[in-house]
Amino acid sequence: MVNLDYMIDPGWPYLRLTDDVQLKKKVNKDDTQEINPANFEKTEDMANLTFLNEASVLHNLRQRYYSMMIYTYSGLFLVFVNPYKMLPIYTDSVANMYVNKRRAEMPPHLFAVSDLAYRNMMSEKENQSMLITGESGAGKTENTKKVISYFARIGGSPKEEKAKKSKGSLEDQVVQANPAIEAFGNGATNRNYNSSRYGKFIRIHFSEKGKLVGGDIEHYLLEKSRVIKQAPGERSFHIFYQIMSNEKLRKQFFLDDDIRKYNFVSQAEITVPGMDDTEEYGITDNAFDIMHFEPNEKNDLYKICAAIMHMGNMTFKQKPREEQAEADDLTAATTASKLFEVDMEQFIGALLKPKIKVGMEWVSKGQNIQQVEWAVGALAKAIYARMFGWLIARCNKTLASNPQDSAHWIGVLDIAGFEIFDNNSFEQLWINFVNEKLQQYFNHHMFVLEQEEYKREGIQWEFIDFGLDLQSCIDLIEKPLGIVSMLDEECIVPKASDSSYVDKLHTQHLGKHPNFQKPRPPKGKQGPAHFAIVHYAGTVRYSADSWLDKNKDPLNDSVVAVLKTSDKKNVIYLIWEDYKTEVDREADASRGKTTEKKKGKSGSFMTVSMMYRESLNSLMSMLHQTHPHFIRCIIPNEQKKSGVIEAPLVLNQLTCNGVLEGIRICRKGFPNRMVFKEFKYRYAILAADEASEPDAEAASKKMLEKLSATNKLQLENFKVGSTKVFFKAGILARLEEMRDHALSGIITKFQSACRGYLGRCDAKRRKGQISAVLKVQDNVRRWIVLRTWAWFKLYQRVKPLLVGLRSNAEVEALEKKIKDMEESQKTENENRQKLEEELRKKAEDFENLKNSLVHEKQERDKKQKDIEALNEKLREEALRYEDLKIQNAAKQRKMEEELKAQQDKAAAEKYELEAAITKRLSEVDEIKQQLSLQKDQNSALLQQKKVIEGEKQDLADMVENMKLKVERIEEQRKRAAEALADAEERIAAEKRAKEEAVKSRRKLEGEYKQLMDQFELLTQSAKNTDNDYKRREAEIAEWRNKAHEDANLITKLQINLRQLIARIEQLEEELETALRSKNRTERLRLEAQNELDALQAIVAETTGQLDAQMHLNKSRQQEVTDLHRELEKKSMSHETHIADLCSMQWLTLNNLRNLSQQAAFLENEANRVLDFRNATKNPSSVLSRSYSTKEFYKSDLDDL
Repeated sequence: MVNLDYMIDPGWPYLRLTDDVQLKKKVNKDDTQEINPANFEKTEDMANLTFLNEASVLHNLRQRYYSMMIYTYSGLFLVFVNPYKMLPIYTDSVANMYVNKRRAEMPPHLFAVSDLAYRNMMSEKENQSMLITGESGAGKTENTKKVISYFARIGGSPKEEKAKKSKGSLEDQVVQANPAIEAFGNGATNRNYNSSRYGKFIRIHFSEKGKLVGGDIEHYLLEKSRVIKQAPGERSFHIFYQIMSNEKLRKQFFLDDDIRKYNFVSQAEITVPGMDDTEEYGITDNAFDIMHFEPNEKNDLYKICAAIMHMGNMTFKQKPREEQAEADDLTAATTASKLFEVDMEQFIGALLKPKIKVGMEWVSKGQNIQQVEWAVGALAKAIYARMFGWLIARCNKTLASNPQDSAHWIGVLDIAGFEIFDNNSFEQLWINFVNEKLQQYFNHHMFVLEQEEYKREGIQWEFIDFGLDLQSCIDLIEKPLGIVSMLDEECIVPKASDSSYVDKLHTQHLGKHPNFQKPRPPKGKQGPAHFAIVHYAGTVRYSADSWLDKNKDPLNDSVVAVLKTSDKKNVIYLIWEDYKTEVDREADASRGKTTEKKKGKSGSFMTVSMMYRESLNSLMSMLHQTHPHFIRCIIPNEQKKSGVIEAPLVLNQLTCNGVLEGIRICRKGFPNRMVFKEFKYRYAILAADEASEPDAEAASKKMLEKLSATNKLQLENFKVGSTKVFFKAGILARLEEMRDHALSGIITKFQSACRGYLGRCDAKRRKGQISAVLKVQDNVRRWIVLRTWAWFKLYQRVKPLLVGLRSNAEVEALEKKIKDMEESQKTENENRQKLEEELRKKAEDFENLKNSLVHEKQERDKKQKDIEALNEKLREEALRYEDLKIQNAAKQRKMEEELKAQQDKAAAEKYELEAAITKRLSEVDEIKQQLSLQKDQNSALLQQKKVIEGEKQDLADMVENMKLKVERIEEQRKRAAEALADAEERIAAEKRAKEEAVKSRRKLEGEYKQLMDQFELLTQSAKNTDNDYKRREAEIAEWRNKAHEDANLITKLQINLRQLIARIEQLEEELETALRSKNRTERLRLEAQNELDALQAIVAETTGQLDAQMHLNKSRQQEVTDLHRELEKKSMSHETHIADLCSMQWLTLNNLRNLSQQAAFLENEANRVLDFRNATKNPSSVLSRSYSTKEFYKSDLDDL
């Protein structure tokens, strides 16, 4: 483990601040709430606050935020306040501080919660989840990135292995998946320049050993309306502007340099402060490379975005006096179609006149300009949403782990928090519903666990289901006849509208459900609302405008069918591949395929609410499989200024995030707790006699009994568990006050005792000083008197002379001393000789022991070699046994697998044969039926042919009759003409005959006219008859061809029937062969089983031999160990003996050295005494010596 110096890290001051800065402000007493004791100022866990209220929570967060301590615990929550500046608290050194550290050991931090989740996963073998919620701009996305990078760091490969890996390791891919997705899913809002406009649940997969093996991503509630519409001050998704920042992409996708020319992406802002789109494009493109995207995949993603931008410039106009629109300018449509790689005319035609199925026929439906423009926007949103889903799936493909490698996972949920805006619509309802479900999940987890701890501690507790507090609102939204289900029903009702939906809601729920209310009148900037829902975070007013359209989200199937004509390798085709249009379903039905209509909304009418509900149920199902950790992100102010707290805004978010709700529910339990040892140590001053008990549990119980007996504590305010003492909120503050009061009394007494003791010591010191002064003064007076006394002067003069009288006694004493020293020297010489003799013997023993030690070492080395040889042999035997065991297991497994495979194969072949026989028999039956049907049809056709031939013959006879009648009329006309000529010749002769001839002529002309009319009619009838005849001839030829084809088909079917019969016979033979093979396989299995039993017997025998060998080796090992132990004992005794001899030798030499010195000293003394003795024999020398001695002492006295 690396030793870290926390204090020198630049991020440490932002994690824990030691100085206690207090601010004072004067406020009205009615506006205040209980204040916590001073020791709770800037507390790291707000659950420890003795007074849990809004003011104390806000004050604690404010004081910590002013000190830039942005993370604070709140029970199971971790609260994060956005600092709006970069802090050095996410560096590698800070991350190392939190590895394998308990929560109490380090300051609050995102890494602490992440490390706790990782350690829980490894120790409990349970999946973990981290729920990061908050409003837009609160820092959810950034915290998600830090969490993922921490998991990639802690679960990644060591640096040495990383250095060997190429670019794009799994750790890099897990981290870089976020930038790749953020470009397509994030946009700029008024609150946040990099706001995630979707929710995501990222799962990081780990192996059994805690190593990173993969990941996957789920997304929820993508705000696809941002593709075509942006509010003032906001911007669309980042990828559009990143593409526009690259000149190469602009040229490739036919984009103009001015982004303002593209309506879909330029309705509001086009730039973001502090964000370089060119640099961001490089980050996105690099992330794609690390995620192993193919170049064509990246290009297709950019191409689709560019095509959507061109779609926004498509213009249409209304045809005059028609309910039909037409294209105004085809430039943008042509470019978009080219990028989609589809036919432009089909693309425009599908938008202007989509085809719908009426009964069994397809008809084109006219669209006015509003409908076409709405269809273009809906298509752009659908394309982008499906492209985003494909992008997520493609990232999952890169991050996918082997299911066998993945043992557990940690999920990170980044989703929008509760929203209460001036105008709340369909999107806000679903976001708030998701948060309602998550809050219920948190309540269940937090307080069920809390109550389970009470149960573990043996506390009498009535279980409370806190989740029921939210169940009423959840039922109002999702249950049958609820808001969502009624909306789905209204979407399929003909001529339904938003107003009819609101009316039904009011009829069903208003006044009957406590969470459904009539909205209050709008205030300030609030818009109109149709109903209000009481959520846990507050009452929200909802407007139901356009809810039916948003829920239906209809799509033009004709345009989708055109887009699916693109190249199947293109992403635009891949994103629509699973979408089944009506044409696709009809084609599948004609091919005999059955498709799930769920794939396309047009078939089963999957509403947006249904899809959202499925996603939410899937998310909640995954979360219920995990142990959750909660992180609540807070926006401190609307101006994005660092160090500024707006109290109403923060309090509103604390309410929406459930922090204050958690504190409210926490009051019902026992939020404060202390282990017995800590309680006894801290509050022993309140019951000192009871705290003297050595057992912490017994002492704590006696202390609590005394406190309750003296009415300092009430019994209902605390509970005693098996390891801890639990307190109601505020009780610890009271105990702290009592402790402070007792401490102040004790300190006062201690101070008074100290002052008394110091006073007494000072008095005693002064008294001693006075006594010493008096004693010195008395001695001075006595000395003054003594020095003038005559006898004292005489004593001073005589005293030196007294020394010479003691010289004889000194000489005698010296002589006696010399004799003693001579005797001592003699004794020492004898002892020295003895010691030298002993030293010689010890040296000989040492040499002998040394030789024996060398011999024993040689013996030990020999034994060691024998032991090593035995161990090597034992290892070889063990390896041989393991190899044999593995081989036997492999053989057994192989034989079992082969047997199982043969059985499965035989069963599969049998099943396939039976299925094929059944299928062939059914086909034969069908063919027989078709043959009989064809025969009936042929007979009917022959009968019809006879009828047609008869009719043809009748028509031919009629034509002949008409021809004869025309000939007769022609002859009559000729005769009439001749008669007319005769009459004209006789005009001049007979007038009457002339008049009669004129009359006859007129009559004949009238008849002629009638005959000509009849002739024309007959001619037309003949022509019609000829045409009908030709048509009948063509039909007869067609029927003949069809009959010929049917005859050929019958022949082919007969051939196929014969082939099928042959195939059936062949299959029967194969079935018999398979049965024989099965019997043979069964015999092989029995033989293999016998061989396996024999091998097992051999293995058992070998195992017995190995056990015996191992037992023998163990006994030999024991003998060798005993020999080692004896050898070590001998070595230690020899070494001890040698050390003793060495120490004795050193002592002997030292004694000899001392004796030699003493002997030399005694010799000198003896010589000096002898010289003195010789000198005393001469009197003059004595007198001279006495005089010199006298002078010496005199000089000494003078010196004094």
